[in-house]
Amino acid sequence: MQIIQLIQNRIYEIKGERVMLDFDLAGLYEVPTKALNQAVKRNIKRFPKDFMFRLTLAEWNRIQTQVFSDQNDHKESPINMRSHYVTAYQIKRNTTTPPYVFTEQGVAMLSGILNSDMAINMNIAIMRAFVEIRKIVLMQNDLKQQLNEIKETLG
Repeated sequence: MQIIQLIQNRIYEIKGERVMLDFDLAGLYEVPTKALNQAVKRNIKRFPKDFMFRLTLAEWNRIQTQVFSDQNDHKESPINMRSHYVTAYQIKRNTTTPPYVFTEQGVAMLSGILNSDMAINMNIAIMRAFVEIRKIVLMQNDLKQQLNEIKETLG
């Protein structure tokens, strides 16, 4: 269950979509970000704009502080799935170049191009994290509806 929480902490809402950043996915899959993006570019037909897109500089600047503070918060985590190489690589990341982001469908499509056991197992965990988030949102919506019904009854 800790791995699901770790993944959920790396899911962001951008343009009304829940997405994961390329370097977070690379860290979870234990591959360099460059290798992940190259695999995607070799299979670009599998990734339409609603599956993957690059953040604008404004979007990247807006979430950058949150992203890097989250990474620092998880450094001492008992389940830190990032390899030392990937973490070191991200510290050197050119922060003026926005990352690619993948929607849930884009993450699912990654499973077709990354064939290691680690990638397969991590993809299953990521899909479970997206499902858990959907359940939470549905539960919140249901609670809001119930609250409105109570207000109407009392009002």
